[in-house]
Formats: sequence, structure tokens, C-alpha cells
Amino acid sequence: QVQLVESGGGLVQPGGSLRLSCAASGSISMLYTMGWYRQAPGKQRELVATISGGGRTNYVDDVKGRFTISRGNAQNPVYLQMNNLKPEDTAVYYCNARLTTKIYWGSGTQVTVSS
Repeated sequence: QVQLVESGGGLVQPGGSLRLSCAASGSISMLYTMGWYRQAPGKQRELVATISGGGRTNYVDDVKGRFTISRGNAQNPVYLQMNNLKPEDTAVYYCNARLTTKIYWGSGTQVTVSS
């Protein structure tokens, strides 16, 4: 059983940056597709970015050019660098690992963008 734990969230002013990390207990192989999702108050959880085992990335239009997803090692399999943050980026951010029928979620880290 794999557990994912996010870190790196916090309060930041508009235009600021944060780097989210995802730690895995139980290793995550490079075969997994890793992703970041977010859920704002009163809204559904939405995809932010994914990265495949081969390194192919995919971003939601709102974050293109501002966010960068990258892979790490088996214990820290994915990161999300967030630049030029906007108030509408405020949400709980979740790490996700997916391989065929195996899907794992973290419990989330809060990101608040406010002056």
C-alpha cells in the first residue's frame, strides 16, 4: 500500500511562488503517471498537471506557462513549481499516482494566494 503526503503549501502574495512536493511511503516506480489536482472551496476537484513515466507533461490551460511539474525519485516522485501565483489558484492541492487500476491520493496541502 502506498501513501502519499504533500508538502510545500502555504500563504503567498499574488505574483509569488511555491514549490509543492509529494513524498511516498512505499516506492513509486517510474511507470506511474503522477499528477497534481486541486480543489477550491465549493468547486469540484480538477486536474492541474500530469507527467507520464516517459516524461510527457500535460497542463490545464489556466496554469500553462506558470506551473511546472517534474519527476523526482521513488520516494519523492513528483514536484510542482508554481510561479506567478494568482488568487484564483487558491485551493487544496493533491498529489496523485496512477498505474492501470492502482490509484493513490494524498490528503492535500493548502495553497492560499492573497495580499
